[in-house]
Amino acid sequence: MNDTIKIKNKYNTKIIAHRGVSGLETENTCSAFVAAGNRSYYGIETDVHLTADGKFIICHDSSLKRVAGEDIIIEETKFDDLRKIILFNKDGQKSRGDLILPTLEEYISICQKYSKRAVLEIKGSDSNPVWPAEALYRMADTIDKLGYIMGTTFISFGFENLAVLRGKSRIYDMQFLCSNTDFDDHLGQMIDLRIGADIGDYYRFNHSDEAIRIMHNEGLQINCWTVDDPERAEKYASWGVDFITSNILE
Repeated sequence: MNDTIKIKNKYNTKIIAHRGVSGLETENTCSAFVAAGNRSYYGIETDVHLTADGKFIICHDSSLKRVAGEDIIIEETKFDDLRKIILFNKDGQKSRGDLILPTLEEYISICQKYSKRAVLEIKGSDSNPVWPAEALYRMADTIDKLGYIMGTTFISFGFENLAVLRGKSRIYDMQFLCSNTDFDDHLGQMIDLRIGADIGDYYRFNHSDEAIRIMHNEGLQINCWTVDDPERAEKYASWGVDFITSNILE
């Protein structure tokens, strides 16, 4: 594919580039982030992991098998070693030396340069999405020192991550990645801690009107991910979702 798919957005729902414009460029690379920066996206979503030596690095999976063909676990590998690995291009080849795992600072700096919302997913291991409080605080402080904490939204499947960050600051913008059951179970906590909802497209919004009404009545926002079908995106926008995250829609 040579370009994004444009959709009618008469409801002014904000579109977020999933892992950068991952429909055009290798996901979660500086190239994908810059591609989003040069387009009309409201925000750029990505995923951050902790390395074996406690540093931050950008990647979705906990292993590099899918994106680089290397059977390497991020949290078991040091940062400098991870940065040496070349990722696959969109054609499945390792033909571009610029396709490496970005640093947190590189990602934030690109969002800042292009005035895009940084939507940062906190990724743990496959079995445990929860980070130590020290690492969460250090991540937030890193972004704050770059002058972009107010331009960042933290998202996570681990509600505990968001609760810890809320304890650090009431100003952080956050969304809980949830399914039907998760939404019901954590609704009261989301309201109490002022945390929005980030609901997967697979969820199909089984009680969409209720979920959106509740969140909006509380002054909280709701996002739907990952939507690549134009008709569904326009339908969700008509329902009143605040954000749609997509690999290719713009």
